[in-house]
Amino acid sequence: MKKTLIITLEYPPQVGGIATYIHDLANTLDPKKTVVLAPKMTGMREWDEKQAYKIIRKNPLFPRFMWPRWIRLVWQTWRIVKKEQIELIMVHHVLPVGYAASIASKVTKVPFLLFSHGTDLLAASKSPWKKKRIAGVSAKASKIIFNSESLRNRYIQLFPQFESSTLVMYPCPEKTFLTPPETAVIEELKNTYALHGKQVMLTVSRFDEGKGFPHLLRMMPKILEQVPHLVWMLIGDGPKKEYMLGQIQKNNLQNIVRYVGEVPHEDLKKFYYLADLFVLLTHPDEGREEGLGLVFLEAAAAGLPVVAGKSGGVEEAVIHTETGLVVDLYHGDPSVIENIVAMLKNHEYAEELGQHAQDRIKTEFVWEHQVKLLAPWLD
Repeated sequence: MKKTLIITLEYPPQVGGIATYIHDLANTLDPKKTVVLAPKMTGMREWDEKQAYKIIRKNPLFPRFMWPRWIRLVWQTWRIVKKEQIELIMVHHVLPVGYAASIASKVTKVPFLLFSHGTDLLAASKSPWKKKRIAGVSAKASKIIFNSESLRNRYIQLFPQFESSTLVMYPCPEKTFLTPPETAVIEELKNTYALHGKQVMLTVSRFDEGKGFPHLLRMMPKILEQVPHLVWMLIGDGPKKEYMLGQIQKNNLQNIVRYVGEVPHEDLKKFYYLADLFVLLTHPDEGREEGLGLVFLEAAAAGLPVVAGKSGGVEEAVIHTETGLVVDLYHGDPSVIENIVAMLKNHEYAEELGQHAQDRIKTEFVWEHQVKLLAPWLD
């Protein structure tokens, strides 16, 4: 394998799908030939010491009063490429990382792979200037890699000239999600959150637009009429957190909701095994759509039945009526409520979908298989 530098602005111990994707990718490669360049952040020392591959922490951007801020990253990349004898660069976040890395790549003659996670496409669709910049970076990349066919197709609509330069490499849940925790761990959670005699509906997500939280809050009274012993467990954080907590109080759902907050990724598995159903009602929002949804794959790996909202690549993560149910919020509340209630009441059907989902993870969403797609550049 070629000595590889992975550059990212999102990385653990930061919690999130992109950060997890990048760590899992790095963890699948040869640790002696993998270097990650990531931002400085709280808790980084403890995290970095546990990893087998090398991690370099830098502040990649100049302060806001200096422009262009990404020039600092050009210099950092050039120095690391020379010092570590890097032979391949993997770039996450087309702007500004891709722009800086493409310049460093030109100077050092080291090729780079460009990974898009979706936010850059939203920027390109709204700004002709950014669209031009993304096209310039894409033209210099050896390959442009997406985490779903949906995301790839949206990119091609904006940049049809690069269709032949694209491929899809799916994220995969960690193998540990396939193995249940000890019974004592689940019992402790049930005692902590007063869950004995309750059914648990779990949501793990960033609290942000397009995740369907206001809609599910609105539907909860109707769901509770049919499933009165239901508890909704919420895990996550984000800009809509205060709104969410306020709405929970306003709608008198304090006794129904268990707000856990943000959970480190290594502690997340037990909550999937605690729950009876995973629900996240993702939906398109002002041009934003879900790339794929790693949480749906993690739930599947744990054999947890899923009700997912139709958005972007979600239908690649959850196959409707085969590995879960995909609902469209724009078809109205009654249909969504009916599907959630059906999964909570029909245990046999829900377990069957959960088992099919877990089987699919074992065969299709395996990091060692996905990374083979990069062999032409890695070998």
